Amino acid sequence: MPFELVFLLAVFAVAIISFALLKRPMYESMLAAFIVLVILTAVLGAWEFSLAGLWGFIWKAMKDSSLYVIIVFIVSAHLLSQTTVIDDFIAIILAIFGQLRGGAGFVAIIGSTYMGSLSGSGPGNVATTGVFTIPAMKRSGFPPHLAANVEAHSSTMGNMIPPAGMIATAYGILNTLYPDKYTLSQYWLLLWGIAIWFIAQRIITLYIMCRYYKVEPMRREDIPPLGKSLKNGWKAIFLPIIVFLPFLLTSKFESFFKARLGAASSSLNNSLLLFIPALIVVAAILLSDKKTKQKMTIPYMTKNITDGLMKVVPTAALVFFAYCVSNVLVTLGIEKAIGDWIASMNMPLIALALILPLFTAVLGMLIPGSTQVKIFGGIIISIVAAAGGSPFIACGMLPCICGAMHGVTPPYCACVYTGMGIADAELKPTLKNCMVWIAIHYVLSVIVMMGWLPLIGMIS
Repeated sequence: MPFELVFLLAVFAVAIISFALLKRPMYESMLAAFIVLVILTAVLGAWEFSLAGLWGFIWKAMKDSSLYVIIVFIVSAHLLSQTTVIDDFIAIILAIFGQLRGGAGFVAIIGSTYMGSLSGSGPGNVATTGVFTIPAMKRSGFPPHLAANVEAHSSTMGNMIPPAGMIATAYGILNTLYPDKYTLSQYWLLLWGIAIWFIAQRIITLYIMCRYYKVEPMRREDIPPLGKSLKNGWKAIFLPIIVFLPFLLTSKFESFFKARLGAASSSLNNSLLLFIPALIVVAAILLSDKKTKQKMTIPYMTKNITDGLMKVVPTAALVFFAYCVSNVLVTLGIEKAIGDWIASMNMPLIALALILPLFTAVLGMLIPGSTQVKIFGGIIISIVAAAGGSPFIACGMLPCICGAMHGVTPPYCACVYTGMGIADAELKPTLKNCMVWIAIHYVLSVIVMMGWLPLIGMIS
């Protein structure tokens, strides 16, 4: 067993004791885990303590754009709730899908899957689509914690569908191990073949969840007439277009932006995610009725921004301290040490299919999925191939078991916390429901890795 595993276990032990036994908030628990981890690494000699080094972990977390995306979108969602345009858009959704059990949830799955393929950011995807879908789900009878999880687990699909950045990283590793054997277009087709199964899994899971939580179709008299909804709120349709269009353009014209911006083009989507919230709020105010425009004064909006910030502080603090912990673990090289340990066991394919998704899920609790793919991806592909499995499928599953799981596995789970903030859901029921979604995703991951399902684009 690698020595580095001690640090990972220490983080989990501190977080669990603090949260479950001492009943402290999760953000305090993550802060305690960070402090204990820093002390432990210094005492055991894995890292030489210095104020500059400590500040490096903190500063790197402060520079992560996902943290600010979560903050600005939850605050903007609070402002959007004060406008009429969101109500108008929700009325249109309910008019079309209100007669279906959980209809608004199916809109979230399809819409977030599509949006995620453009933005490539799990938390950002929850934020951009969640401001529409989560209120619609709640209005149609979803418990807040279920609405948050439907959006969160739908949004993680963005990490599994081209052209997300993690996918390019995974293909680069595959092409290094098997030069010119698989083309990028073949790989993209395989990813869509895998994604179809996971989209179906989320649709079936949602159907079962709606039955379990007794989410009934809306009463006919409560469903707004479609004609009236479109007549009153047709302008609201432009709001999602304003959100999606920048990501669509950057996705479709990626080569254009790369040619002009060079390496900086990779930061374009992150910049959009920080810019879009302000654009949404301004557009929502302009598209709202005259009464809403009149009440949206500077003092009124300032008060609502302040109220929104008070709600987002616990979520932002939790994500920030989780990033700090992640930075320490990455510095220690824990992924590679544990990956080499698993590779040395020479396990059969069925054992690898059972262990690898579980292992990456555990790592995803604290370590970003993109980091896992960069450091651990080559090991996963190699050991699966050595055990008689398909390296092509193994590479296709990297975004599923690393990227998609990272945003929803506690205590990090930035996608879930973002959805929870928008839905105003409680932590305990949200995380309990989240674990069910994770378990089902895990089972499907094992089945796909074993090659037991037909996959579009699969080649030997």
